[in-house]
Amino acid sequence: MKEHYQANQQSRLLSVLSTAPAAEVSTFADQLLANLPEVKVIENRTGLVMVPYTDTRKGATFHMGETLIAEARVSMESDEGYGACMGRDTQHALAIAVLDVACQSGHFLAEIEHFVTEQEAIQNQDEETLLKKVESTRVEMETY
Repeated sequence: MKEHYQANQQSRLLSVLSTAPAAEVSTFADQLLANLPEVKVIENRTGLVMVPYTDTRKGATFHMGETLIAEARVSMESDEGYGACMGRDTQHALAIAVLDVACQSGHFLAEIEHFVTEQEAIQNQDEETLLKKVESTRVEMETY
């Protein structure tokens, strides 16, 4: 019986991979692709999506604007995978979709989890470094 991953794991995988370096994600997906059953591309395209935001004062949701994304859907055996990232890099979106469908069908779960964990650690470190730089420019003001 194949081991499957849960919705919260899928959300984490898609979030981390969508902001990971495209070349690294594509290279990793290519390495696994040779050992996967046939993967069929359902769609691979770019498009504009509305960016929702919630007003912190009133709690009302509004659309802040549009952003360009690349998205891909693939199928393998009886499972489907999805990938999306900001910008027009359809190869990056396709690589994410391949990794998603591999997880959906229970292939290479340990290897993919290891890759995602590494990328997540790098992203967390980068964010911490940025926040330290921002904090160093903070100015405190008195209000009367």
